[in-house]
Amino acid sequence: MNSTSSCFIIAEIGVNHNGDIKLAKQMIDEAAIAKVDAVKFQTYKTEQIVTKSAQQAEYQKINTKSDQSQFELLKKLELEFEDFIELKKYSEEKGITFLSTAADIESANFLNKINVKAFKIGSGEVTNLPLIKHIAKFNKTIILSTGMSTLKEVNDALSWIKEEGNNDTVLLHCTSNYPCPLNEVNLNAMKTLEKEFSVPVGYSDHTEGIEVSVLAVAMGATIIEKHFTLDKNMPGPDHKASLNYSELTQLVSQIRKTELIMGNFEKVPSEAEIRISKLVRKSLVASKDFKKGEIITMDHLATKRPFTGISPKEINEVIGKKSLKDITKDSIIRWEDLQ
Repeated sequence: MNSTSSCFIIAEIGVNHNGDIKLAKQMIDEAAIAKVDAVKFQTYKTEQIVTKSAQQAEYQKINTKSDQSQFELLKKLELEFEDFIELKKYSEEKGITFLSTAADIESANFLNKINVKAFKIGSGEVTNLPLIKHIAKFNKTIILSTGMSTLKEVNDALSWIKEEGNNDTVLLHCTSNYPCPLNEVNLNAMKTLEKEFSVPVGYSDHTEGIEVSVLAVAMGATIIEKHFTLDKNMPGPDHKASLNYSELTQLVSQIRKTELIMGNFEKVPSEAEIRISKLVRKSLVASKDFKKGEIITMDHLATKRPFTGISPKEINEVIGKKSLKDITKDSIIRWEDLQ
């Protein structure tokens, strides 16, 4: 997603706009100030993704304090396609990427028409062969969340994508529980996905706080997706498991610090270490006074700071040499003093 090696940070607005485009724009404003890379919404036609009798998940009932059906809940939160055109333009004006999860084929076609840079496929669609293959045909980057999935199901989904000639997929490890308790995170599974499928991996974080996302970056996540809200006390299914503006800002800051800390895989001294090494490494020095013409033995030598002469690792090359001048105790031995 990035032209650099930096982790791509997605502020998942999802349906936290509560069906209000003005609120959505305000969230884009704050996400941009927090310096995320992208905001992500959910694009769907309620009639095409859920039956009228489908019940809410338990966490949705708790957070909405309502026994309404999934259909009723999602219909209230649904934005029109025209709204997303406006939100995409607004996001780009603010300098961040617009993304959205396509939950049905009509929505996928719309998102492709407005030229989104990538397609997000949610965890609930991992077994949705028709939708996955349809999106794969657009030949754009696919970000596939893998909550609730087995390795075989992930493999099947990747196979469907590749069958359409699309080889650009990022897998997001995810635990579909809101909020996700720490003992269900299983972050090592992200590395399993990377090893098993040889594709970039990331993490869609439903835990409380920012610690797990930061740790995921340290473990190699190329994308972090985290729910974002203006107010955790707003009505709606996802606000309580989301970050507020202050926390989102901290997340971005901590991820960027983590990237600095992790560095690269080269074991080489830094410029500062090279300077310091002159002071803290040692040179071969005279352990006693000796005269011109003496043959150097181990008894003539000691190792002391600073490192401005011959390295102790070359002691065997020094032993057996002849001194070309009188050398006093504690003097640093130099090659020009020897023959």
